[in-house]
Amino acid sequence: MQETENSSNLLTLKDYDLSLNSEKGPVQVLNKVNITLNAQETVGLVGESGCGKSMTALSMMGLLSNKIIAENQGELLWRGENLSNACNKRWRELRGKEMAMIFQEPMTALNPVLTIYEQLDEVLKEHSSLGNQDRRKKISDLLRQVGLRDVDSKLEWYPHQFSGGMRQRVMIAMALVCEPDLLIADEPTTALDVTTQAQILRLIKNLQRERKMALLFISHDLDVVGFLADRIVIMYAGEVVEDLLVEQLESPAHPYTIALQQARPRPGKSNFGFEPIPGTLPQPGSILIGCRFRDRCAKANKQCEINPPWQFQKNQHRVRCWHPKI
Repeated sequence: MQETENSSNLLTLKDYDLSLNSEKGPVQVLNKVNITLNAQETVGLVGESGCGKSMTALSMMGLLSNKIIAENQGELLWRGENLSNACNKRWRELRGKEMAMIFQEPMTALNPVLTIYEQLDEVLKEHSSLGNQDRRKKISDLLRQVGLRDVDSKLEWYPHQFSGGMRQRVMIAMALVCEPDLLIADEPTTALDVTTQAQILRLIKNLQRERKMALLFISHDLDVVGFLADRIVIMYAGEVVEDLLVEQLESPAHPYTIALQQARPRPGKSNFGFEPIPGTLPQPGSILIGCRFRDRCAKANKQCEINPPWQFQKNQHRVRCWHPKI
């Protein structure tokens, strides 16, 4: 599928395929993925666990080891530069400085034997020419900005001394310390309680606006991405199946997106309005022909045994389906 190139494109995946090594041979995890992130735009990437969201993010950041990649095809463009086969040196220049990532579980993402100051300072040393005092001031100011209290007394704390919510704030500070143009957040509130989750979401949204970054927010929760995003990309079984503006979320076109909407709890209705999606997500490595959702789709027919084309609807809305809702 052809994407329109323009000067606002920051990061683009074009027809991106990814297969990983396994004991049983190569396993395809991404198939012809097309995603474009524009400068200062917030995109929500949504789908069930195992659909390829995190693999997409790790590919964008160049964080997958060559040892586990069996094959990757297509293009990964950063400001027009193809990074598909970029060397480690080039990735080190970009990561932290121009693009950064917040991971799902901060306790495993942070180094348990280094203080938070040492970990943030390491990133600044790599990408800036600031002196010791200036780096310390910048780190302290940023930790205050993300909501840490009594920062001066906590710079020498280790990750285990913080609560889950505070650790995630440290991770956000680490991602932002070099003022990147793109922030990728991979389900950063999954391990947090509801109140802390809401605080972190508001913080990310405010920081994105203040710093004028592009944001890719990965989630399985349509309500969360509806709060944050300008545009939403829906993934299913390693493929992008729908790409729509957030205001179009109330009238999606793909049967899978419609099913996700109906599977959300709706207070006031019997059983909270739950309508579970029948069946299960195909396992990575399954031989999939035609529409990957057809075994779970009420609209499926013989035509769905053929790979569906992209269909373009109003206002940048595109859907990969033979029978989209119009």
